[in-house]
Amino acid sequence: MRTYYPTLTIAGSDSSGGAGIQADIKTMSAIGCYAMSAITSVTAQNTTGVRSIMPVSPGVMTDQIDMVMTDIPPLAVKIGMLCNAEVAAAVADRLEHYRPKNLIIDPVMVSTSGSMLLEEDAIEILVSRIFPLATLVTPNRMETEKLAGSSDTAEQIEALRKFGCKNILIKGGDSDNTDFKTDTLYLGATGETIELKADAVDTKNSHGTGCTLSSAIASYLALGYSLTESVRMAKLYVTRALEAGAWISTGHGHGPVNHFFSPRRLKNFNPKSR
Repeated sequence: MRTYYPTLTIAGSDSSGGAGIQADIKTMSAIGCYAMSAITSVTAQNTTGVRSIMPVSPGVMTDQIDMVMTDIPPLAVKIGMLCNAEVAAAVADRLEHYRPKNLIIDPVMVSTSGSMLLEEDAIEILVSRIFPLATLVTPNRMETEKLAGSSDTAEQIEALRKFGCKNILIKGGDSDNTDFKTDTLYLGATGETIELKADAVDTKNSHGTGCTLSSAIASYLALGYSLTESVRMAKLYVTRALEAGAWISTGHGHGPVNHFFSPRRLKNFNPKSR
């Protein structure tokens, strides 16, 4: 029998549907994967901000991951918002146990609207226990500066390497550049640093772009592409999703991207055979 390309997102729920678990599932499904989820927290939010956050219990967190891993082992796992130390520790325990092959970490700390999404006591667990397990870590500029204590890209990469990060993608989507956006990809196996540029999209609809990018990378890895290919294709997916949703009015703040713009029709899309 044939099977799906299963992927797992471990992240928080966004009640407005633009980020978090909802964005992850939309992205993975649009690209052609079978999306599964383990919810770390329930948030009450919309396009203007976050009102409240309720973490799940560590026991339920553990059970969600166990039930997925023991029945439908994912080809790639994406980690998003971990919320607090208890949740982060439960996730770290299961990751250390299962050691997924393709693990993408999006260290979600601050929402697009400026709301804090990760408690301080969870950062140490994220850095010391989860980062070393990652295939790729994808912080944005603000997150990288907080983690590395520097605004210099070379120093940021070195600091993240010392945390055990093998491969690093520093996202530049939140830069002020209006012509193009540049992400910096560091590949630990070769020591190579690659600059990935994409046209800037004139839109306020950028809610969930970080979640979307990391989920797209995980999806392409699950389909059999290399890490570099997956990052390039994921960046193109996000750019096209931004363009497709640029002038669609959704809510009163930062609206979502258009996840369903038919990404499987992109030039050179060719899922690897399993």
